[in-house]
Amino acid sequence: MRLRSLLVDDSETFLTSASLLLESQGLEIVATAMNGSDALELVSALSPDVALVDVELGDEDGVALAGELASRFPATSVVLVSSYGRDDIRDLVAGSSAVGFISKSGLSGDAVRALLDDPQREAR
Repeated sequence: MRLRSLLVDDSETFLTSASLLLESQGLEIVATAMNGSDALELVSALSPDVALVDVELGDEDGVALAGELASRFPATSVVLVSSYGRDDIRDLVAGSSAVGFISKSGLSGDAVRALLDDPQREAR
């Protein structure tokens, strides 16, 4: 069974690239969103297995969105992503409701599956 995934990022270029990459590695990208309100609507409508949420969503707070998604939709795992490394945003990630963090440079289908299988194995 393919992991049904939602990508949330304010960069259309990243959404396109990440979708192509993750689809080629066995994840099913059910939708993409560029802001929090669209992400909330899409998770409600589609019930993805995982939402990959950028920490910085333009003027919006991706960490706050992760908390709202985790609270409202507990069946959807939330993973934070960022172009920053984990060490750069350690406190944000630790204080979030996300199951973990993957840097954009380390984003892959295997990294997502490994994190969901074992949150202690966070990718850097």
